[in-house]
Amino acid sequence: MDILNSLTLKSNRQIKINFDGGGSSSDAGLLLIKDFAAKIGFSKLVKKKSKTNDASVRFHKDDENLMQMIYQIISAYFADDCADELTLDPVFHAILEKDGLASQPAFSRFFNRMDGDALIQFDDIDKCLRDVIYSIKRPEHMLLDLDSALFGTYGNQEGEGFNSHYQAHGCHPLLCYDGLTGDLLKADLRDGTLHCSNDADKFMESLFQEYVERGMKTYLRGDSGFPSPKLYKACEVNGCSYAIRLKQNPSLIALASDKDEDLYKAGKEGQISYAVTYGEFMNQAGSWGYPRRVVFKIEKPYGRLTHMHTFIVANMDMESLSDH
Repeated sequence: MDILNSLTLKSNRQIKINFDGGGSSSDAGLLLIKDFAAKIGFSKLVKKKSKTNDASVRFHKDDENLMQMIYQIISAYFADDCADELTLDPVFHAILEKDGLASQPAFSRFFNRMDGDALIQFDDIDKCLRDVIYSIKRPEHMLLDLDSALFGTYGNQEGEGFNSHYQAHGCHPLLCYDGLTGDLLKADLRDGTLHCSNDADKFMESLFQEYVERGMKTYLRGDSGFPSPKLYKACEVNGCSYAIRLKQNPSLIALASDKDEDLYKAGKEGQISYAVTYGEFMNQAGSWGYPRRVVFKIEKPYGRLTHMHTFIVANMDMESLSDH
């Protein structure tokens, strides 16, 4: 009996029938992402700039491994060993233009080869991508959102530690986002025991310099984890306007006491059920080299006599603070 390998329909020569089984994938949307990456030159950029300090000749090259991992993460394949499940996926073969994909062991070796130079390359790739984006639409100014997070760990991993703020074990990376678009501008994976503001000034320095070179005005905002004189100084030296929340303490509350007493008196006498007031003063904490402007808000919530205090150290004028 003959085996039917391929049959072309007489009614339509464009349609062929075979029994190869074919490949299926639920990630066809990656083809559009691949096209976008090609249009902005991302794939070529990674190929040009991503290389570990390894002289070995390898079948799976560094830039190919990085692109495969990026596409896996976009498709929610977060674990390294997901690569083993994608060995025969036709979409991944098409977008990576490879006959074979890197496996989990290949990824482990790839990540082990990474060092400080490789991380610097990532920052350079990000900067080059911003060159592309800003050539299309250049923002008038940049709002830099400085933050940190906990990356949970589940074993004796490098850099893991107990973080008292989160009351959990993990790493404690620094992150900086574009506050207008939400884009991640920079990240730095750090030991889990470090305080939020530890070396935040050094972390931000390259971004400050980048936007100084671009001639773009920068604004920085941070929560109460970043009250650092070194960070204030780095902002001031690089022409960055900042607004960083301070943790309330008796000294700050005492300096705002005039406004506080007025609200307390009005609330006690039943004159108001809710109120909020604002003010400012110059203050020099013990670790500050000179006085800085502190603005505050005191809020009396409904049904409560106790007041909520918010303090922010800033080098902006009142108009800038209200705008941003």
